[in-house]
Amino acid sequence: MHALVQPPAFDDDKAEAFAERLVGTLGEAALALMMSLGHRLELFDTLAQRSPVRSDTLAAATGLSERYLREWLAALVTAGVVDYDPAAGRYTLPPEHAAYLTRAASPDNIAVTAQFISVAGSVEDAMVARFRTGEGLHYGDFERFHAVMAEDSAQLVVAALIEHILPLVPALIGRLEAGIEVIDIGCGGGQALLCLADAFPNSRFLGVDLCTDAFATTLVEAQRRDLDNLRFEARDLARVEPLGQFDLVTAFDAVHDQKDPRALLHMVRNALRPGGVFLMQDIGGSCHLENNMGDPFAPLLYTISLMHCTPISIGQGGPGLGAMWGVETAEQYLGAAGFSRVQVHRLPHDPINAYFVARV
Repeated sequence: MHALVQPPAFDDDKAEAFAERLVGTLGEAALALMMSLGHRLELFDTLAQRSPVRSDTLAAATGLSERYLREWLAALVTAGVVDYDPAAGRYTLPPEHAAYLTRAASPDNIAVTAQFISVAGSVEDAMVARFRTGEGLHYGDFERFHAVMAEDSAQLVVAALIEHILPLVPALIGRLEAGIEVIDIGCGGGQALLCLADAFPNSRFLGVDLCTDAFATTLVEAQRRDLDNLRFEARDLARVEPLGQFDLVTAFDAVHDQKDPRALLHMVRNALRPGGVFLMQDIGGSCHLENNMGDPFAPLLYTISLMHCTPISIGQGGPGLGAMWGVETAEQYLGAAGFSRVQVHRLPHDPINAYFVARV
């Protein structure tokens, strides 16, 4: 005879607490969308400069619809982000809140990252279908992905590139000043290369990415600045063709999305000249779910992984590693590719990413 398994007792307090949490989640999810709107319309920047302000005054200052502004402000007031004086009809963005919502707050502008919620939502219908078929997505399926990714990278990577990231490689700045060959794989918007090309005119920089529309704007800007040491190429890295020979190879949040990350890293290793270095930035989570339990960014990172990184890889015929492939997996793949010396760094300004310095 089989012993009867007693179902666990229903905990009313636990259920009520969970229901309260979910109600709060709905409010926070709504706030994320309002943050994205406010950032794109530069409303937080204007509020920071003009608070306290009436909605009609804000409308006149921004050229936006007062009716829509009033409703947006109401969402922010009830979310506790903007203060409201009903007697005067004025709205105030506290400086403590502006410190995390304005362009002047970068790299701490969380409104930039909030845009990923609406980007992910743009493929919700497509992902419902993919759950049933197991198929992937392609970059063209997303609205504004390259623009949002470039803006997020601008404050986490580009702004810290020369002062914090390059010094992770001893003597690298001196070599760049003297003149070396650099390639950035999966360059996306190419803003990191634009920064480097401007700062180190004696070095030569090449950015490669699958999508020409990703770096189109940066290419125009490079031409405007007369940066003849920077060029871009549209290249399908899934073909794993030789890159050429370089002194420095960089990859910023690009490897885990590829069709064949293992083969790509072998290709990078073969592209390095003697004494060359591979500098890779990628998500700094763990491949073990239990190790990410205390990370406040983990739900967001797994969501972005599900809604973008995993289906993009699968759409290319790849393994679907996802954004949370983990530092452990990255180190394993680098070692298998022939990198015998790998250092992993964390930077104070960036709680999300890990920075790998790999040498043969």
